[in-house]
Amino acid sequence: METINWKVEGMSCSNCALTVGNYLKKEGLQNVKVNLIGGDVSFDTANAISKPDIIKGIESLGYHVHTGDNDITPTNKRFLKTHLQKFLFCLIFTAPLMLHMLDKWIHFHWLMNPWLQLALCIPVYIIGMGFFGRSAIQSIRNKMPNMNVLVAIGATAAFAYSFVGTIFHLGSDYLFYETAAAIITLVFFGNYMEDVTIQSTQKALNSLAKSQKVMANMIAFDGDHQEQIFPIENTQLRSGDLILIKSGEQVPADCKILWGDANVNESIITGESLPVDKQAKDFLIGGSIIIDGTIKAQVTAAASESVLSNIINLVKQAQGEKPPVQQLADKISAIFVPVVLGIAAITFIGNYIYLHELTPSLMRSIAVLVIACPCAMGLATPAAIAVGLGRAARNGILFRHAKSLELFKNIRQVVFDKTGTLTTGQFSVDSFQLTTHNSSIDHSPITIDEFQRIVFSLEKYSNHPIAKSIASSWKTKNEIRWKKIEEIKGLGMKAEDKDGNIFQAGSYKIASELTQDNKHSVYVIQNNELLGWINVQDEIRREAKNVVDYFREKNIKTILLSGDHKEKCEVLAAKLGIDEVIAEQTPAQKLNKVELLNRNAPTAMIGDGINDAPALARATIGISMSDASHIAMQTADVVLMNNGIKNLPLALGLGNHTFITIKQNLFWAFFYNIIAIPVAAFGFLSPPIAAFAMGLSDVVLAINSVRLFVKRVL
Repeated sequence: METINWKVEGMSCSNCALTVGNYLKKEGLQNVKVNLIGGDVSFDTANAISKPDIIKGIESLGYHVHTGDNDITPTNKRFLKTHLQKFLFCLIFTAPLMLHMLDKWIHFHWLMNPWLQLALCIPVYIIGMGFFGRSAIQSIRNKMPNMNVLVAIGATAAFAYSFVGTIFHLGSDYLFYETAAAIITLVFFGNYMEDVTIQSTQKALNSLAKSQKVMANMIAFDGDHQEQIFPIENTQLRSGDLILIKSGEQVPADCKILWGDANVNESIITGESLPVDKQAKDFLIGGSIIIDGTIKAQVTAAASESVLSNIINLVKQAQGEKPPVQQLADKISAIFVPVVLGIAAITFIGNYIYLHELTPSLMRSIAVLVIACPCAMGLATPAAIAVGLGRAARNGILFRHAKSLELFKNIRQVVFDKTGTLTTGQFSVDSFQLTTHNSSIDHSPITIDEFQRIVFSLEKYSNHPIAKSIASSWKTKNEIRWKKIEEIKGLGMKAEDKDGNIFQAGSYKIASELTQDNKHSVYVIQNNELLGWINVQDEIRREAKNVVDYFREKNIKTILLSGDHKEKCEVLAAKLGIDEVIAEQTPAQKLNKVELLNRNAPTAMIGDGINDAPALARATIGISMSDASHIAMQTADVVLMNNGIKNLPLALGLGNHTFITIKQNLFWAFFYNIIAIPVAAFGFLSPPIAAFAMGLSDVVLAINSVRLFVKRVL
């Protein structure tokens, strides 16, 4: 199974996106996502149909496929390629036709010549039908008529009516060439304005994409093994290549530092502007900036497989998804054009019966055709989602699914894991104590220094976070050289010295027969005698208290769900003001608790470990952090990229306000069409004004979506 990501050019309304999506599904392709806003199309293929055949099929629908960055033809190289070029070309011929509107002040008798008007209108009509007419025919052929059907029929009706009047010399009452030309010209202008405003909804994603292509300093060696440095585009870098990155330069690809250290700004990924210290063996994310320092590094992933590239692809895929709120709009869009054609026919018949005049009846029906706007309904959700997801990505919040934005509005309780989520996962020694008689050798107490030496010599060989923190705190050069040492899973470290003494350091399980006190972190044993115990404390994240307070202000219940001891969890909950504690839970029990909580109220859970993954998947919304385990990130709906929970309130706020924007957009789309169509039907708008209003409706909707970039969401 291969995932394909292409760009499809020429989709101008929701019906276009539905047409492309339905075609791909009909061909048996899976996970089809079509993003009307950016033109991005993604799907999974099992090679049941070849890529050239898929491209041919999409282009037979009237669209053009770009399979990669190198494939994209610059739009400004071809004449009349863009909507702006078409508008300007048509305007040259339409402007003289519209001069008769000044007839009250200036008389243009020469413009009343029908053959001159026909000559001026023909170039506009040809260009218009080359775009609107061709698109309309293709959409009808695919049994999913789009908005261009309405424009083409409206302009053709006005042109044909005028042409008949010209041929049969029926007089000026039959000359409406300016209507046909104005409809085409103004709709081109509306499309251009729509393109501009919709592009602004992609601002955040485009700024991320621009960071993908930079020049890199590649390191190579000549025949004499002399180091040579030469510039190369980062898209040509491959895993294993060596690169030099200097102060002030952008990291060209994901890489691992081999030499040097630097201060790095990773805000492009994390949203956090404070520099991070990096040194040998640390990883750098492509797109981040070296603030100070010079390093040599080895590329770990090609540009197309980098962290930044994967984020951009995930956001594009999420933009192509349709949350539940969009389903009604899609259903209406699918039948919108036939319904409007029916309303236009009724308008013509009704007005003709009432007025007994052909011309005004025809003009009113044409106005109905061109003022109706299915685009607004189709763009209502994608435009808001594009801005919401883009702003989230710029602030280090990665939504894997567009539906998560909508689900946030219902969240009534938030479940936190403890270690690595509310705490940093970095431990420090809080306290320790030696037992009164703690030596099986001479029955005399050992010193504190000797106790710390034993513990360090054991824990330095462990990979457990607690062991690492103790070893770091009690590091000594005078360590014990063990004859034998091993790590016993679930228990701790066990070692034998040269004299045959057995030492152990681990959880309460190793000391359960020696003491009833089970409240300590680490127990130390020598020859089956308890030497002492150690307590460690996990550092609380600086932002944890503010985050919990935020949820309390929003009347969202907070719950601590952890596998740690109840006493420790209750102490942490008291410090942070968490409402409920559920402690000493296994992964299976965590899953069951989240299931139960979900039944009571929509629940978001945030965690970072392998043991959190099942519960994250079962929560209404699962939230993970970028430094979490791989499986936790894969099962989460939202990933916080700034190594902390600071942006958790922003994620919730963006979800809520994106949904609010979607509702506002849908209200505008429906309100506009419900009001505009009757107004046109009763003759209060001329076709040219109707065409302008149609284009303006999309611009209003896009501008409302763009407000999300600066809107206060917390």
